[in-house]
Amino acid sequence: MRDHNPIRALRLSIALSAALALAVAGAHTFAFAGEKPTGEANKPANAGAAIKPSTFNGISFSDIAGKTYTRAAISAHKATVFLFVSAQCPISNVYTPRFNALAADYGKRDVQVFAVYANRQEGLADVTKHVKDRNLTFPAVRDARGALADALGAKVTPEAVILNSQGTLCYRGRFDDNSVPTRVTSHDLTDALDAVLNDKPVANPITLAIGCAIRRESKSTTVAKGMPTYTHDVAPILRAKCEGCHHAGEVAPFSLDDYKQASAWAVDIKRYTQNGQMPPWKPASDYGNLRDVAAHTLSADEKALLAKWADGGAPLGNPKEMPAPAQYNSDWKMGTPDVVLQPEKEYHLGPDGEDVYRNFVVKTNFTEDRWIRAIECRPGNRSVVHHIINYVDANHAADKLEGQDHDGEPGFTVSGGGPGFETTKFLGGWAPGNDPVEAPAGVGTVLPKGSNLVIQVHYHRNGKPETDLTKIGLYFAHGKIDKEVRTGIVINFGFKIPYGETNHEVKANNFLTPIITDVHILTVMPHMHLLGRDMKIWAVPAPGTSNTSGGTTEKPLVWIKDWDFNWQGTYVLKEPMALAKGSSVQLISHYDNSEQNPRNPNRAHPRAATWGEQTTDEMCVGFYTFTIDSEHLNIDLDHPKTQSASSK
Repeated sequence: MRDHNPIRALRLSIALSAALALAVAGAHTFAFAGEKPTGEANKPANAGAAIKPSTFNGISFSDIAGKTYTRAAISAHKATVFLFVSAQCPISNVYTPRFNALAADYGKRDVQVFAVYANRQEGLADVTKHVKDRNLTFPAVRDARGALADALGAKVTPEAVILNSQGTLCYRGRFDDNSVPTRVTSHDLTDALDAVLNDKPVANPITLAIGCAIRRESKSTTVAKGMPTYTHDVAPILRAKCEGCHHAGEVAPFSLDDYKQASAWAVDIKRYTQNGQMPPWKPASDYGNLRDVAAHTLSADEKALLAKWADGGAPLGNPKEMPAPAQYNSDWKMGTPDVVLQPEKEYHLGPDGEDVYRNFVVKTNFTEDRWIRAIECRPGNRSVVHHIINYVDANHAADKLEGQDHDGEPGFTVSGGGPGFETTKFLGGWAPGNDPVEAPAGVGTVLPKGSNLVIQVHYHRNGKPETDLTKIGLYFAHGKIDKEVRTGIVINFGFKIPYGETNHEVKANNFLTPIITDVHILTVMPHMHLLGRDMKIWAVPAPGTSNTSGGTTEKPLVWIKDWDFNWQGTYVLKEPMALAKGSSVQLISHYDNSEQNPRNPNRAHPRAATWGEQTTDEMCVGFYTFTIDSEHLNIDLDHPKTQSASSK
């Protein structure tokens, strides 16, 4: 099963590193529970459309410091910008450095800027804390009843509105076309401001602001007969399927563990459960036989109930029917580890810019091989840690890369494709919603003596400076080890996706690591980048062997019909799949390298896409883990002298 060709081994190492960097269960980019990030269109929406004439009259408002503003405050400046923001919307939060820069730069040109908080679930204390945490340098307004949002037509956060000195609404829409500042190609708000300040018409007075919907006060005060309620019907579903990520201190940007929060997000709960984006389980339900499906998906009845509750005004119900609150363990979920590994010091992450893939080199100093039965990763700062992947560096190759960034921070940065060195193997990982899994009795992963562990942490910036100190807990195996978990690969290096193609097909099989003995497949892990549309992976039994999949030539593994780079997973088979010598694993995938693909990184500079490690390149990889049926290592960890030599 092993490939000893050094060229192939290197290519496989790079591919394995790149894909496994995201192939851990439930990798997450919380741009609000599945909302598409700002900048989904390269061109301004409704470009050139006429904005409905509107004049701001008769409304007074106060900032959180108590200062009151009237129509006269608008007339006193050449222009006024209302930025509708949210303490809970991650898209809005990532823009805060740009909000402050706007207020500083255009304040010199007689433009006043207000931050307006119009969400009903965000009280004065929430707003005050957010202003302080985000260091907002301009007045903040708590728009408690949505008067400003209604008057100015704001619907989402972040959304900007410009008024001139006459109180005329001149612009409403997005700040710019991408939440990552280095990828911005259309500076919609500042272009509009420049036009207003120069007494010129705004070329694009309406653009589509994409973010989190502003939550208004509920108008429902009664519960119709037969209407689901939060206490009796909804809370149990949220407890079981959503709160694992959506509770205080976890990775989700807002909680769903009380009525105030859940009711505020009710319409979006309906929207994203109906379209299948939440809970974030990507595999097709009618393909393959995967474990934990029920724990990560909603039934049709559950979706219908949530929709009916939202449509009915999200009623509370009888408080006496409220289920007991869930208890979450903030300590090690598997108990105290045998060894805890961590970087030498905290890592400091800046407020905005591209994602960061930081590798931290940690010495294990083990004087003998260690067999691992489980790994548990503890993100130090879940608000910015997207995922973690651990690489074994038996040859200390990463030592030469430590400090190469010359930034005074621990570790070193890579492009996002892999760890930056030829790794010998990976050792588990973490992503939101991913709990540690213990290997079956007699099965484990060996960590060679003297190896270093390289902990790669993928960081998402959230609009303010953050620190992180991620820790890894190792749990040693005991007793007898019979089999080692290995990794197989299905890959295509040679594809080329022309620009403009919306459904380009790429196929692959495991020609580099053919199945040359009887095995059992344990897990499957698809991997593509931002152009991916779908990927299906299956096994083809060896000629002449029995097939338990209904007499077909296809044994389903996994099918991701709606690929999302931000939600990639390692999927565990409910029962290991037996494959005889001569079987194969194959995949088929499709890619969209057109302007219509909102995630396409090539829109600004159209080009064909080929294999590459960076996120802006592409990959076509399927991984599977397996054990070898004939392998019997006969290692007795409790009596080391009886260990077999075949533990490589």
